[in-house]
Amino acid sequence: MIKKINYDKSFIKTVESLSEKKRLLLHACCAPCSSAVLERVAPHFDVTLFFYNPNITEKAEYEKRLSELYRFVEAVYGNSVRVIDGGFSPEVFFEKTKGLEKEKEGGERCSVCYRERLFKTAKLAKEEGFDFFCTTLSVSPHKDAARLNEIGADLERGYRVKYLFSDFKKRKGYVRSIELSKEYGLYRQNYCGCVFSKALAE
Repeated sequence: MIKKINYDKSFIKTVESLSEKKRLLLHACCAPCSSAVLERVAPHFDVTLFFYNPNITEKAEYEKRLSELYRFVEAVYGNSVRVIDGGFSPEVFFEKTKGLEKEKEGGERCSVCYRERLFKTAKLAKEEGFDFFCTTLSVSPHKDAARLNEIGADLERGYRVKYLFSDFKKRKGYVRSIELSKEYGLYRQNYCGCVFSKALAE
């Protein structure tokens, strides 16, 4: 039997080992997910958010989510957290997932999407000299934390930038994201952003 890894314990162990704040490039999928994750990482890291989500295939939706992220960060963190816009690029998503259009939600198409977003995050982290990279995606109960961490570990080996192992849905992370969304009036989407998940949500 393969032993399951408790990625939340890995996160706690990492932050407890830090003697000073390190630079973290945190991939952000949206403001609601980022709200709870920032609350957990900001005390330990100098955080920069990277909004790179080519899976968001409608421009109006992309701009709405990005605007909400900027609004939340400015209201709560001011200049202490920077946001980098990775750009609206649905063509990347469609190219990467070509042939996987009929995959079920949560299947191989999603794995390819996770990897693309984490790949760009790892690449930028390496280029800009960050100490760690990570993603907010694991706060969602709909996202596979084990798969995300496996991809992160693989990219860590390739780019030689530490991946911050984590499962942000643990310790009621998702519940906290809902609470913060209500508190700040954040727009909460009911699908990941791609046309395939949107069709299931409608």
